Amino acid sequence: MINITKATTNQQLKHIEVLAKEIWNEHYVKIIGQEQVDYMLDKFQSFSAMEVQVENGLEYYTLSFNNKLAGYLAFKEESDQLFLSKIYVLAALRGNKIAKHGMNYVVSQAQQRGKGGIRLTVNKYNEGAIKAYAKMGFEKIDDVVADIGKGYVMDDFVLLKKID
Repeated sequence: MINITKATTNQQLKHIEVLAKEIWNEHYVKIIGQEQVDYMLDKFQSFSAMEVQVENGLEYYTLSFNNKLAGYLAFKEESDQLFLSKIYVLAALRGNKIAKHGMNYVVSQAQQRGKGGIRLTVNKYNEGAIKAYAKMGFEKIDDVVADIGKGYVMDDFVLLKKID
């Protein structure tokens, strides 16, 4: 059973911080290296960073599988779409349709909020995620290189899924 819960407490955000460290270290080190992973975790997925993001409209949700914390997602409303900032699942629990269930939830939120699509960015070298997004109906609309400080960049594709 997969459950999605909005993170509304400090404790929930702290659980997400722990999850982020595990997921990012198991997945992104081979793509961007340990130093950039450490930097990005501190800059974007630390408890204090998430507190600011929530204050600025980003909504975090935990994903649980059989009552075990399995991942998380976060999105923000934009004028005509949702921006899916994060959707991550622990490696040991991938293959259980947790991310797909999470994405279906984001689609339903976009529909309920009257949005015409879901936009996200994905690292150009994250081939597995790019293929998964394509299977879910996302199309590449742009690519972007964003300076995130300390000499690091995010080299991403911008993807969009239109919502009917």
